[in-house]
Amino acid sequence: MKLSIVSTLYNSEATLESFIQKCRAAAKKFGGEHEIVLVNDGSPDGSLDLAKSLAAGQNDIVIINLSRNFGHHPAMMTGLLAAQGEYVFLLDSDLEEDPDWLHHFDDVRKATGADMVYGVQKARKGGWLERTAGHAFYAVYKRLNKLEMPKNVVTARLMTRRYVDAINGYDERVVFLLGILTHAGFHQEAVKVEKLSRGASSYSLRRRLSLAVDAITSFSSAPMRFVFYLGLAIFAAAILVALYAVLVWLFIAQAPGGWTSLIISVWMLGGLTLSSIGLVGLYLGRVFDEVKARPRAIISDVFRPGDRD
Repeated sequence: MKLSIVSTLYNSEATLESFIQKCRAAAKKFGGEHEIVLVNDGSPDGSLDLAKSLAAGQNDIVIINLSRNFGHHPAMMTGLLAAQGEYVFLLDSDLEEDPDWLHHFDDVRKATGADMVYGVQKARKGGWLERTAGHAFYAVYKRLNKLEMPKNVVTARLMTRRYVDAINGYDERVVFLLGILTHAGFHQEAVKVEKLSRGASSYSLRRRLSLAVDAITSFSSAPMRFVFYLGLAIFAAAILVALYAVLVWLFIAQAPGGWTSLIISVWMLGGLTLSSIGLVGLYLGRVFDEVKARPRAIISDVFRPGDRD
């Protein structure tokens, strides 16, 4: 098997037929035997039924049906585990990413000897708030993590077999795929692409915030170190204030501060304590998720060529 094209299905019914056609055309130009691996991530629409009907009588589509919605990143990892090709092309099925990018990515791979070629948006899509939040996330992540994660990346990437095998070796339960892809190393090359816009993103604000927390806590302990040093700084400041209060009491005989300063101190220290406990709780939650060793995703059915009526 020379090429595996891997994608996930979630509210993909409107674009799926065209997506498969484009993937077949791109795979034909690529040459050699190919497969299209579709992972149904508990899609609430008719994506699964449509995929099964489009696969009927064909020999190149593998459908993996998850038992429920586990999330985009665990679903992509499931697809990578199932892919058998010498090269693996991962992309989204909403046609915001063009399957025909495969050939340009392959040209870059051949020219540079890269193990992974990935797409980077020329300009980040979305409104002002979405763009600003995206830039803020990358800035914070860069400050907290030693990994140089590229900005404005898209899902689309072409990978060699040895690179995919390395990715499949990560057995994490809390999956931040972009971090894993960066952490794996090897020779990686970026390609500027223009992502098409086909309506609002399926990522809600809540999902984006959850992904940002997963990204930071999965690859960096810097927030915990920051809180530790902040606690030391506040403790040192409290010692200085206490010394000041004693000196005032001894030599000036005036009561230091009043009710306002006391209340401010209580609220400040109380907030710091609660946020510190919450941060430690986040990391303990990650440890809890990992030690339970539950599967990242549960496969309900697998439909391969030859298995269908």
